[in-house]
Amino acid sequence: MSFFFAVPISYYLPIFRQHETVIPSELPLIQEVTTTLREWSTIWRQLYIVNNREMFHSVRHMIYDLIEWRSQILSGTLPQDELKEMKKKVTAKIDYGNRILDLDLVVRDEDGNILDPEQTSTISLFRAHEIASKQVEERLLEEKSQKQNLDITRQAKFAATPSFALFVNLKNVVCKIGEDAEVLMSLYDPLESKFISENYLVRWSSSGLPKDIDRLHNLRAVFTDLGSKDLKREKISFVCQIVRVGRMELRDNNTRKLTSGLRRPFGVAVMDVTDIINGKVDDEDKQHFIPFQPVAGENDFLQTVINKVIAAKEVNHKGQGLWVTMKLLPGDIHQIRKEFPHLVDRTTAVARKMGFPEIIMPGDVRNDIYVTLVQGDFDKGSKTTAKNVEVTVSVYDEDGKKLENVIFPGAGDDALSEYKSVIYYQVKQPRWFETVKVAIPIEDVNRSHLRFTFRHRSSQDSKDKSEKIFALAFVKLMRYDGTTLRDGEHDLIVYKAEAKKLEDFSTYLSLPSTKIELEEKGHSTAGKSMQNLGSCTISKDSFQISTLVCSTKLTQNVDLLGLLKWRSNTNLLQQNLRQLMKVDGGEVVKFLQDTLDALFNIMMENSESETFDTLVFDALVFIIGLIADRKFQHFNPVLETYIKKHFSATLAYTKLTKVLRTYVDNAGITDQLFKAMKSLEYIFKFIVRSRILFNQYGPTQRHVQVIMEKLLRTVNRTVISMGRDSELIDFLMETFIMFKNLIGKNVYPSDWVIMNMMQNKVFLRAINQYADMLNKKFLDQANFELQLWNNYFHLAVAFLTQESLQLENFSSAKRCKILNKYGDMRRQIGFEIRDMWYNLGQHKIKFIPEMVGPMLEMTLIPETELRKATIPIFFDMMQCEFHSTRSFQMFENEIITKLDHEVEGGRGDEQYKVLFEKILLEHCRKHKYLAKNGETFVKLVVRLMERLLDYRTIMHDENKENRMSCTVNVLNFYKEIEREEMYIRYLYKLCDLHKECDNYTEAAYTLLLHAKLLKWSEEPCAAHLTQRDGYQAATQGQLKDQLYQEIIHYFDKGKMWEEAIALGKELAEQYENEMFDYEQLSELLKKQAQFYENIVKVIRPKPDYFAVGYYGHGFPTFLRNKVFIYRGKEYERREDFEARLLTQFPNAEKMKTTSPPGEDLKNSPGQYIQCFTVKPKLDLPPKFHRPVSEQILSFYRVNEVQRFEYSRPVRKGEKNPDNEFANMWIERTVYVTGYKLPGILRWFEVKSVEISPLENAIETMQVTNDKINNMVQQHLNDPNLPINPLSMLLNGIVDPAVMGGFTNYEKAFFTEKYMYDHPEDHEKIEKLKDLIAWQIPFLAEGIRIHGDKVTEALRPFHERMEACFRQLKEKVEKQYGVRTLKLKISTEHTIKRSLQSITRCLLGWKSFHLLIERQKREPAYLGLNK
Repeated sequence: MSFFFAVPISYYLPIFRQHETVIPSELPLIQEVTTTLREWSTIWRQLYIVNNREMFHSVRHMIYDLIEWRSQILSGTLPQDELKEMKKKVTAKIDYGNRILDLDLVVRDEDGNILDPEQTSTISLFRAHEIASKQVEERLLEEKSQKQNLDITRQAKFAATPSFALFVNLKNVVCKIGEDAEVLMSLYDPLESKFISENYLVRWSSSGLPKDIDRLHNLRAVFTDLGSKDLKREKISFVCQIVRVGRMELRDNNTRKLTSGLRRPFGVAVMDVTDIINGKVDDEDKQHFIPFQPVAGENDFLQTVINKVIAAKEVNHKGQGLWVTMKLLPGDIHQIRKEFPHLVDRTTAVARKMGFPEIIMPGDVRNDIYVTLVQGDFDKGSKTTAKNVEVTVSVYDEDGKKLENVIFPGAGDDALSEYKSVIYYQVKQPRWFETVKVAIPIEDVNRSHLRFTFRHRSSQDSKDKSEKIFALAFVKLMRYDGTTLRDGEHDLIVYKAEAKKLEDFSTYLSLPSTKIELEEKGHSTAGKSMQNLGSCTISKDSFQISTLVCSTKLTQNVDLLGLLKWRSNTNLLQQNLRQLMKVDGGEVVKFLQDTLDALFNIMMENSESETFDTLVFDALVFIIGLIADRKFQHFNPVLETYIKKHFSATLAYTKLTKVLRTYVDNAGITDQLFKAMKSLEYIFKFIVRSRILFNQYGPTQRHVQVIMEKLLRTVNRTVISMGRDSELIDFLMETFIMFKNLIGKNVYPSDWVIMNMMQNKVFLRAINQYADMLNKKFLDQANFELQLWNNYFHLAVAFLTQESLQLENFSSAKRCKILNKYGDMRRQIGFEIRDMWYNLGQHKIKFIPEMVGPMLEMTLIPETELRKATIPIFFDMMQCEFHSTRSFQMFENEIITKLDHEVEGGRGDEQYKVLFEKILLEHCRKHKYLAKNGETFVKLVVRLMERLLDYRTIMHDENKENRMSCTVNVLNFYKEIEREEMYIRYLYKLCDLHKECDNYTEAAYTLLLHAKLLKWSEEPCAAHLTQRDGYQAATQGQLKDQLYQEIIHYFDKGKMWEEAIALGKELAEQYENEMFDYEQLSELLKKQAQFYENIVKVIRPKPDYFAVGYYGHGFPTFLRNKVFIYRGKEYERREDFEARLLTQFPNAEKMKTTSPPGEDLKNSPGQYIQCFTVKPKLDLPPKFHRPVSEQILSFYRVNEVQRFEYSRPVRKGEKNPDNEFANMWIERTVYVTGYKLPGILRWFEVKSVEISPLENAIETMQVTNDKINNMVQQHLNDPNLPINPLSMLLNGIVDPAVMGGFTNYEKAFFTEKYMYDHPEDHEKIEKLKDLIAWQIPFLAEGIRIHGDKVTEALRPFHERMEACFRQLKEKVEKQYGVRTLKLKISTEHTIKRSLQSITRCLLGWKSFHLLIERQKREPAYLGLNK
């Protein structure tokens, strides 16, 4: 696991304390470092809070670096030159850090000291900004190339940085080895079955830790030089080979004396890193587990196991393997060390690619020879089994001297003088595929050879000591023609001789080393017999190696070698120059710097002669042409770097120019001019660089500096001395416009704070001078210039509101710096604007309402004194307009419109609202005529501000429902004050929010509010009515038509087909009788037909409704201590709704009771949410005056509802042991919303009413009667229904033992005492008695059906129920009378009227008809008379 911190930040940052001792003034850099650290630490903490890991880590490393360097400087122990370098590092780090943290650019002199703008000319200051910005930009570009966006393609990534590296951090090796081991890691191409990189070697001890314990948590390597070809590989694997170092066999008994230190194969671990190499996966903190696969047997060679693991889908690792982290880094090793110091430092092992990087920069000297032991075939000789062959690799010179420490088994490990191979036990044909790097000084390569000796190793130490070298092979590193050993496989001759002779280099060095050489010398390589060559015998054994030379100094091309070593034989120089142009381009670019050096050395060392000039020029054109080729175009930066940093031929320009002129003069004779023209860019770069080097001590250009302040002073004097006013007006007009443009365009980058503040200082001084000129020359009645004054005010407000002066947006450190140096320029210019306004006198009315917006912008600046000084301008404007028109309507309209835009844009706050109200009310109340109207206006604006501030606060909230509530608050306010334009604006904001949430029904209702503002007429559309680009309408009728079509579409999506039909009818009337658009009418009617069909056939989910109370001051004002009814989503349960609600308010506490909370809870600072399900009360439209299908009614049960009820049992008074119902009340709260649901929101605020227990009794009896009716109807319609539900229902009513029946209602409500206490309930008591009486005929039919269907087993139960019913019937009819169905069968109308007079909900027509028919047959049935 990885954590940000092991200990608190404060532990690391003692210097961030504000009470630190002040550093002496003689160390200004230390002061700057301390200030910087304090500023960065604040940002650093914030990065931790917001979990910005990448930036957090970057800042942490920068902070650590500055703390370390600060300590070194303060120690006083650094020598002067080191101190100078340290200062450069510190300032570079500060400047870079400031840029990536969006802080201000610091400008410095050549010594790194911060420039004082007061002591520096403007031009010099500007140049210093340019230089500083360029340096930081260069650093940022380097950083950007390193942190490429992971989403870009590999080709684009390569284009930005042609070299990459894979960083690997080995965290742990979990493997039961039992002995010391070597862990060799490398990159591998599984398709080509070859290793791409050197090994990274970690020696692991038998204790399970690194042998070098100091590297326990620092096992890091970087695999470098990867290029675009590697990114294009189909697959790349990260391979780890584990080689055990110890006994021959692990199972050998330790009691015997065993040979130790033998390298034995143990196993491999493989991970596919293609996605990491391609940049698709990038998480340096993620730990990858690479499973371990052990070797199965001696013939299971390590490379064979690697290929098996790659082919297998899974590895049975049993928990064994490696843990690593990885990250792809762009750039070469120098860039990586510079840009990723937290990952790659000097202790990080560098494993290079086995081959050249795609770009070889000048100065990148490399001389590596990779030698791979491929395979061998060794006869067992005198032994009974195959030998345990160990190959020893070493390097000797031609004198037989061994070269020490030139063999590298892997990066991260020390160099060796000899390398010993892995031993495969009793294997005749071992396959090693082990690679080592041989790094020999260039001057020794031509004298050196590789020597391979072969020895049988025994598992027993005593036998092993007696084993001698049984064979030898060798190969020279330099060929006879001076070129290096060819890349590829070499089949070496295995020589046998006495061990002592094999030790003597003279025995074998003159012999052929490879079978190819042997053939070249006329010897046969066929046949089984051994051949004698001198003291040595050519063995039947075979041994193959492969080599790869990666050298920028040693070439394998004879022609190129001839040019590079031109001094050794000048007679062949012309031939070598011509041959160069036939060399393969890939070989030339490898040796680009040496080749160019050779060409210019030839030219310069033959300066008196022109013999080679043309050939050198042609060779140069050839090389430039190579690099222009797409294949080598990534070498362009190499050529640029060579010209800038390595090219040194001061006189080359003369010769290059001369040859070029010759080609121009002979353009018709040769095509060389054409080739030269294609290379002209770089030819001229060489010429120019050569000339600059020649003149490096002379001036190359003149610098002319113009001092801005002197120039401005001159301009000002000229203006003041102008004679004619027209010239002055033109000048001021142009200057005001120019200044405003300069301020608006941000001439300098935002982080050039010193230049921006200097510009502002100059502007402020100039604006103030021009203001004096306005007051002196253009204020009186005769000379007043309205446009000039108007431009002045707009310029001054633009200056005041510009971003670079808004101090509250800056860090405290930056704010203090600016205030100390320049003061708050906003206050200065603001007071000037105020004075200029009051100077206008009678001209003020000319600026109303145009100047209301700019003045509002100024007063909204969060500077208290400025606000106090400028808010009174609004009262002055009201007064001016009132004196002119006897109202201030223009001012009011303008300030409301502008305030909406300003607050939504982020300006304004609670303090402004309070100041605005306080200052303007004070002024209004003192005014004779504005006291009442003024106060009304102020209160109006304050109310608007409250809603706008709420809206702005919640506008970017993830909770869209809160945003909807605030939007409705604002639009309702605008509707109230009849600001139609603003009202419509917020309607569309609300509609967009609903569409984002797929609330199509609510979106439709919202748009409908806009449509209702329009008429079906030819009246032209005002601009504010068509605020959306999608509507193309010239008249209100056309716009209303388009809106209706969109609304119908949304109602359809919301399955509100009833509403869509209603609108469709209105629209159809227009199409048919007003527009006569029958085509549109036809389409509309088809839609309506479909809507009707949907109503009948489509099952619509019924949403639940929930009451939600928000209690406590922790909620925003639009929710605080209010109750709302919410319409749930389709199939949303209360638990899910509550979870969604609490997600929006994670700090809220859910209340466990449904009782209304007390005042203490409402006034608490916390958040408490109360939520429960409520039942919508059906409110059928009047048109349904007869029974209709339930499919039609079901819509109205959950839609177009405004009343909702919630019932809970409440006991009032003491418990009555005889009658529990006497004081058991049902508190039924009816919630009435302000609007029907659904509507423009999915919720509305409510009010509550408590209902008495008598009303509850009436409703309970009504519900019981309804239940009996419904069940009787069901049984009449379907005789097969089960009888149990009917049994339970009837028994619960007729049996007085079950909950007391309605007898308890009689005891509770039908007493003289109750009547005396509640005379107002007389009518309700009569209604309850009537319901009890009407229950008897319904019960009678139920019992009859029950008797027909009851089984013999339940007959006793039925008979008891009949007996109870007879008693109940007798009692009820005696006390409350007999209820009869007084019906006349003559007309349907009479039947309807009778049904309505009996009860609110009676039997269906079919069931009722059956009852009448039975009455005809049995007159005594139900006790009804004819």
